[in-house]
Amino acid sequence: MQDAHDLSLVIDAHVPIVVLESHDEQQALGLLQRVARRQQIPLFSWTVTDGLRNGSFGLSIEQSGRYAEPEALLEYLKSTSEPGIYCLCDFHPWLTDQPKLVRLLKDFALKHQHTNTAVILLSYSWHLPPELSRLSARFSMSLPSDEQIMTLVREEAKNWSRRNDGRKVKTDNDTLQKLVSNLRGLTHAEVRRLVRGAIVDDGAINDSDLPEVNRAKFQLMDMEGVLSFEFGTERFSSVAGMAALKSWLEKRSTAFAEESAKDRPKGILLTGVQGGGKSLAAKAVAGVWGVPLLRLDMAALYNKYHGETERNLRESLALADRMSPCVLWIDEIEKGLGTDSSDGGLSQRVLGTLLTWMAEREKPVFMVATANDISKLPPELVRKGRFDELFFVDLPDSEVRLEIFSIHLGKRELDVQKFQLGPLVEASEGYSGAEIEQAIVASIYTAKASGKEVDTEIILQELYSTAPLSQVMAERIAALRAWATERGVVSVN
Repeated sequence: MQDAHDLSLVIDAHVPIVVLESHDEQQALGLLQRVARRQQIPLFSWTVTDGLRNGSFGLSIEQSGRYAEPEALLEYLKSTSEPGIYCLCDFHPWLTDQPKLVRLLKDFALKHQHTNTAVILLSYSWHLPPELSRLSARFSMSLPSDEQIMTLVREEAKNWSRRNDGRKVKTDNDTLQKLVSNLRGLTHAEVRRLVRGAIVDDGAINDSDLPEVNRAKFQLMDMEGVLSFEFGTERFSSVAGMAALKSWLEKRSTAFAEESAKDRPKGILLTGVQGGGKSLAAKAVAGVWGVPLLRLDMAALYNKYHGETERNLRESLALADRMSPCVLWIDEIEKGLGTDSSDGGLSQRVLGTLLTWMAEREKPVFMVATANDISKLPPELVRKGRFDELFFVDLPDSEVRLEIFSIHLGKRELDVQKFQLGPLVEASEGYSGAEIEQAIVASIYTAKASGKEVDTEIILQELYSTAPLSQVMAERIAALRAWATERGVVSVN
């Protein structure tokens, strides 16, 4: 009802051209019908296939269904004195490189600047020629609220029940709340479509439906490019150690989910040893909170043309806002924001764009940035207040290494009880989680090549034949640890 009131005010202000961008044409036409009733003037709709047709109560035109040609339509609108709302659907192609049509629409606008006659340009996207921009106004339809989304979910559940002999759709309140949260930012028609898709296969809405709903939402928003959807999130059961990080996230899970939360968690920066599990932890945040995980590719962000890199970042951040609630993962952030005096100030402009978004964003987008070398990051990014917390991911201790062996042996369907974990933990001192995993993978290949089963001895041989990063880059890792200790960065292990 608020949309109808606001659009009526625009009509009352005698704005002759209103640009209405929407993917939901039926919902937009329904809004215009309500406005026409409020204004007590007729509504007409135009498409290139049907021409001009009466879209509501009131006066009808004798030529209803005609004027399919854009030029004939605009000639008619220019000459008419009949008040009304004229909705032109998908008219944007004819206002590109056709100056006569642009002039005809301008003639209409100049004639009707002081009447209750308006042209509504309805399409998914509009870029008006400069001649028309000052004679027009843009209007955005509000997206469904949480209560409206829940109503749409219930309606689709009832529709499925009627088609299936009265069977009830199975779900639970927690899953429903997550579904509603993940459907924010979509139109009414898109919400219906995604809910219908979640129900139709098994007559249930459960946790297994949420990732597919999120993926479908991502595709609807046409977000492919430098921003990608990570379909495979993790549970923290797949992440060894990191007790401090797990506790920190659990305490803030409820606050992040609340739409009205004033101090919603904003993000974390994970730095530390390569292969320590920073990327896995980023995936686990999204998995535990049950929200989509979006990955910003810093390498794909940069473009050789002036201004394109900043535009790529702005569009990606805007799309992340539309995808909210979500986790935005920026992997190896120092590669895109590291200080570089030879790039003509590009990295500084990119940094400024990101910092502005971080400071002003209102949507529930939780940012997880990972960095292998935090010394390369500008101080403006790592100062207090940018991130809620900075975590240092160190090499795993003996308890965490024991957990890593158990996780990766179990993932490969190897019986953990058949292995002597004590010697494996002792032999892997100084190894990262990624290096331990690769030793297990290599032992499987070795065992298959020799026709044996994987055992403790084969894994030990693989460990002894590998020089871990803690030896190869001992000085660099020591410097990282010193940096974290000096600045009191929280260690997650």
